[in-house]
Amino acid sequence: LKQLSVTTRRLPTEAEYTAMLHSWWTACEVRSNAVVFWKDGVSLAIGTGQQDRIGAIEACIEKAHRYRHDLNGSVMASDGFLPKMDNVEAVAKEGVSGIIQPGGSVEDPELVKACDQHGISMVLTGERSFRHF
Repeated sequence: LKQLSVTTRRLPTEAEYTAMLHSWWTACEVRSNAVVFWKDGVSLAIGTGQQDRIGAIEACIEKAHRYRHDLNGSVMASDGFLPKMDNVEAVAKEGVSGIIQPGGSVEDPELVKACDQHGISMVLTGERSFRHF
């Protein structure tokens, strides 16, 4: 990663930042569109291969619930930018505390505002990591 930038008022904690890096590296290695939830040193769920970002997020949330993982306090990585507000709203409902993603959406300013409203820290990688097989 060339340069990481925190775009929200709340900075990630050291534990969240470490989790963000691990979840990002995992998201980089699975099929796009990829979303990874990470907490306490382990991936809780991986949503992969969906046609859109919200589909990957919803699949990942459903998978976490199926295995009875609590997403409260977890972080989420996305291998591509979050294009719409529904992405942040979906993870905020689950109690996600941090997001790492490339950035680059025209909606980025609104996503930052939404994260600030929900107390979510957001880190931008500045690079996408699409993996299409």
